[in-house]
Amino acid sequence: MEFIQTVLASFISLVPVTLAQSLILAFVVLGIMIPFRMLNFPDLTSEGAFPLGGCVCGVLLAAGVSAPLAIGFALLAGFVAGCCTAFIHLRFRIHTLLAGILMMTMLYSINLRIMGKSNLSVFGTPTVFDWVPFTTPGFTASKIVVAGLLGLLVFLGLNSFFKTEKGTGMRAVGANPDMAEAQGINVWLATIGGVGLAGAFSATGGALMVQSQGFADVNMGLGILINGLASLMIGEALVGKQTVFRQLLAPFIGAIVYYQLVSLCLAAGMPPPDLKLATGLFVLAMLALPNLRRNRGPAPAREILR
Repeated sequence: MEFIQTVLASFISLVPVTLAQSLILAFVVLGIMIPFRMLNFPDLTSEGAFPLGGCVCGVLLAAGVSAPLAIGFALLAGFVAGCCTAFIHLRFRIHTLLAGILMMTMLYSINLRIMGKSNLSVFGTPTVFDWVPFTTPGFTASKIVVAGLLGLLVFLGLNSFFKTEKGTGMRAVGANPDMAEAQGINVWLATIGGVGLAGAFSATGGALMVQSQGFADVNMGLGILINGLASLMIGEALVGKQTVFRQLLAPFIGAIVYYQLVSLCLAAGMPPPDLKLATGLFVLAMLALPNLRRNRGPAPAREILR
């Protein structure tokens, strides 16, 4: 009983910190979801776009650029990275995953070039988290407010966009590109724009994370893809993916729940190196459970032969 009380007390103390972190990294989960679900374009660019946004933001903050403008340039850099991934796939007929790996690999060198070194401290520079009234600048409450408001604006904006003619056309490309092209939809423009938008959100998450933690690092994206995928799977398992509203809500709900689960593991005494194992098990469980529910009996003969 005492152990459970200790774990609960530790978990509760970590909730505000992990909530702020999850709201920031929800942008990365959104950047994973849009190509994956909306465009049927499995993509790995997020793991490179996230540190790209952080590096661009860090360099600009160190140069005295305002925090919102630094986020804007980071967003633009992520958009360009996503567009390049889509162009590589479309122009050279390279598989989406390989195109993402190539872009992610190249971005590592680009990030080093941008910063000129492997990490950069921006501690003490003004950030967007300093603008929240009635809170201590840079503390957890201000991070939750800013990241939460930005996430709400993005959610509402995307929910409206994907119901417009352009947004519906982008979803149609993901559902059936041949039919979409027959209906006069520009497949190239929709694909490049959609993957670019995803890269922009991932880079925005990186820029917000740099302003939150006070430093930029070229390795800050290591493992972010599996964390984002785990968050997406959990979110879809909880809210579903049958409508645009649910598809857009899943990244935010999933990120919050996933990082609370991570927090619970840490509070229970799990060593940090084992968190990757736990993350992999989370993803495996979310992917396997729906199939196990559908296939409780033996597989039909035709399925085995197939």
